[in-house]
Amino acid sequence: MSKRCVKALVAGKVQGVWYRRAVQEQALQHGLTGYAKNLPDGQVEVLLCGYGEAVNQVANWLWQGPSNARVTHVELEVLECHDPDNFVCL
Repeated sequence: MSKRCVKALVAGKVQGVWYRRAVQEQALQHGLTGYAKNLPDGQVEVLLCGYGEAVNQVANWLWQGPSNARVTHVELEVLECHDPDNFVCL
């Protein structure tokens, strides 16, 4: 199985609704590393690194988010795999 990293920009009502923590929980459940951080423009940036299918599952989940979130757009970019040590909320 090959590892991969994707960076996602998530737009909508994704700040102040526990979106980053929910992403962290999903990532850890799927054995992924990376981060989720709020951006000044109201989006959340997410880095997901790990095995391909697990990355795909969490990347698809980004459209859902926690119950209070309202995701309107997710933009994905495949990156060179650099596999951070853990998953953190920044």
